[in-house]
Amino acid sequence: MAKNKNLIYIAISVVVFIVLAFLYSTPVFSGKQLFQHDIVQYRGGAKELLDYRANTGNETYWSDSMFGGMPTYQMGSQFKGDIIKKIDSNLNFLPRPVNYLFLLFAGFFLLGMVVVRNWKYALLGATFFGLSTYFYIIIAAGHNGKVNTIEYFAPLLAGILLVYIRKQYIWGFIVTTLFMGLQIAANHPQMTYYLFIALGFLFLSELIRAIQKKTPMKHFLISSGIIAASCMIGVGMNSQRIMANSEYVKETVRGKQILTNDSHTSGKSGMDKESMLMWSYGQLETLNLFIPRLMGGGSQEPEGKEIMNRVQELVQENVGSQSEMDRISKGFSGVTYWGDQPGTSGPAYQGAIVCFLALLGFFFASKKYRYWILGASILTILLAWGSNFMPLSDFFIDYVPFYNKFRAPSSILVVVELLFPLIAILGLYRFFTDEKLTEEYKQKILLYVGGGTLGFLLILLIFGKSLLGFATENEKTYFPPFLLDYLVDERYKLFRIDAIKAFIYVAITAAALFLTLKKKLNQNIALVVIGLVSLFDLWTVNKRYLNDENYVDKIFAENPFQTESSDLLAEKVQGNPNLESILSNVNINKTLETIAEKDKTHYRIYNQTLGVTSETNTSYFKASIGGYHAVKLRRYDDVLNEYINSIDSVKTPNVLNLLNTKYMVFGGPDQPQVVPNPKANGNAWFVSDLKFVETPNQEIKSIGTIDNKKTAVIASSDKAYFDNKPVQADSAAFINLTKYQPNELEFKSQSKTPQLAVFSEVYYPHGWKMFVDEKEVPYIKADYLLRAVHVPAGNHHIRMVFEPEVIEKGKWLSLLSFGLFILLSAFGIFWMNKNKKKEILAEQKA
Repeated sequence: MAKNKNLIYIAISVVVFIVLAFLYSTPVFSGKQLFQHDIVQYRGGAKELLDYRANTGNETYWSDSMFGGMPTYQMGSQFKGDIIKKIDSNLNFLPRPVNYLFLLFAGFFLLGMVVVRNWKYALLGATFFGLSTYFYIIIAAGHNGKVNTIEYFAPLLAGILLVYIRKQYIWGFIVTTLFMGLQIAANHPQMTYYLFIALGFLFLSELIRAIQKKTPMKHFLISSGIIAASCMIGVGMNSQRIMANSEYVKETVRGKQILTNDSHTSGKSGMDKESMLMWSYGQLETLNLFIPRLMGGGSQEPEGKEIMNRVQELVQENVGSQSEMDRISKGFSGVTYWGDQPGTSGPAYQGAIVCFLALLGFFFASKKYRYWILGASILTILLAWGSNFMPLSDFFIDYVPFYNKFRAPSSILVVVELLFPLIAILGLYRFFTDEKLTEEYKQKILLYVGGGTLGFLLILLIFGKSLLGFATENEKTYFPPFLLDYLVDERYKLFRIDAIKAFIYVAITAAALFLTLKKKLNQNIALVVIGLVSLFDLWTVNKRYLNDENYVDKIFAENPFQTESSDLLAEKVQGNPNLESILSNVNINKTLETIAEKDKTHYRIYNQTLGVTSETNTSYFKASIGGYHAVKLRRYDDVLNEYINSIDSVKTPNVLNLLNTKYMVFGGPDQPQVVPNPKANGNAWFVSDLKFVETPNQEIKSIGTIDNKKTAVIASSDKAYFDNKPVQADSAAFINLTKYQPNELEFKSQSKTPQLAVFSEVYYPHGWKMFVDEKEVPYIKADYLLRAVHVPAGNHHIRMVFEPEVIEKGKWLSLLSFGLFILLSAFGIFWMNKNKKKEILAEQKA
């Protein structure tokens, strides 16, 4: 009876999560969809991939749409036999973002049921976790892979704790393996990596407990073995994805440096420190886990427009010279954010009540949870400081494997956003239910922590201006007093509102706990009060960053690259900042569409109107020199930095010709100017002059100065390729593209002499195969980043096809791993039921 009652409460909790998720996302009822910046960029960059899939029913693992061409592994490619991804898709069956919110709630509910075995606390913890502000910020931005990965944090931890703490080996194995597989399938390795830093503390905690004989060493070894096997099988289910990305990442900006210069050392792996640590959390800024606008909210808060209007009025009234205006402009960044990061979409607010309860949890929770959660929380906060705590950052970058592959250390705070709600409900549960904790101890801790927290808030409210400053160093240097004083006053008002709210929320929570302790308030009522106040707090803060303005009509969400302006479009925009970008880009989109329709051959466009490396509008219509992607191929990125990001009137056009840039677009989005480039090298060309160079630095410098239509720059390491392969000029020779697919190109050539064919296709050493008259032949790299092959004299058919071996190998490993998971799970359940029947029979005989 009790079991059935518990199941009813669990079912009701699940319904509550669905209702909360839909209530937060009410525009989905009218068919509207989220308008997410990164998803808009994805739609442009992945257009060729999506079209190929729709037209052929097959998958291409290479696309020419961005940055001259790159693998599609990080562009939404699908893998055959990827069963675990299909499970992920089925779990995310609700409309976006309802699916994300529901799974955030439900996943933590499972964790709560594992650690406290009480639906009330699990439900409360689920709202603490599922309403963490950072998740809503990244949903608004379109970081879907990131939030998809975070969905599975809590249930993966639940599976591990089932094994270590609950000693439920079989169910623990099933849950851990399944959610490890789903975690990897969500495809955000950075988030998974950060989670495992925290799980390392759990492992150490269990090891120490076993050494201290608080738990049997045999249990620790068995548990660790089960968890290790679960993780390996979970990883194995994603073999295609992992193997392909592992092969790919070595050739990208996350892999080894190729060039040696002031900021790079050839052979050194990972990104440079400046790029890695650019988004480092300020030490004081960490307190916005507790007070959302301690350092402002996002760079674009709703109040910012009004403040900026007043700033402009003050400047007009008080500034009388251009030199003073120039000085003020040097200090400007964002009026509603004054933290240490270059900019931000919002704070990593965890909730005043959650942080307060987490502090109590470190005193009340069981020691088997308390210490590892505290250690993991402290380390991840210190790592989030990045460049503001270099001794630790330097150590991790230089000595901890793979840490230097990831940027934006501030995002490691996702670990705190998992652990604070966990320690909060653990402490709250023991506070209410553990009779070993004396009333005197509870009252003392509540008094100290509650009084200390409220006192801290009062100090900030009274002395905040002098303690927090409310201005950046740049602003203090360049702003005149009239402007600085106004900004400080306005920012202090924003902070004060949130600080007062935090004071009230903490006071209500502390009072509810105290009254319950004194038997003046029922425990259930106290939980309801805490839950509702926390829900109100987080809900209202989250609505600053993800609200109805983020939703647009389906046609704009799915077709953001509009090419025709109309009264209807203007009416739909109605000041919505998300849709304003659609309207402002209509002319450039129409220009790109016109180019693509008039010239259907294969070439690339250099588009300077929207920022070469910050847009995919061009890629939506035609192959682009630029694009928008965090994991570019290293060689292409080097060329961008050398020749595209900094323009040279001679060298840059030379390199654009090399990349078959047939059209260039200049001007602004409103009045784009198309300049045809008749000097583009074409899709392929013959060269008979070879310039051998010793170093990659010499390679990249040479391609900007040589006549690359006649001469190819070759690394001296490839000199042996030309043994018994002479090259000789023939002015009448030609090589033409006869068929183009993103993963297969065909050429027809004619020459009276043997020559080197250089293709305007980006060199990638894995997966591309070259055939001359259907016989596979080796090819080399030319001109630092292009493919080249020796072609004998005569008429020839040349074909290159992208067939990465890791895809096929990975498919069978994925299927084998999933089959092993099903087999072991079925055997475990059978064995468990068999033992249960034996126990029942033994009891009946007794």
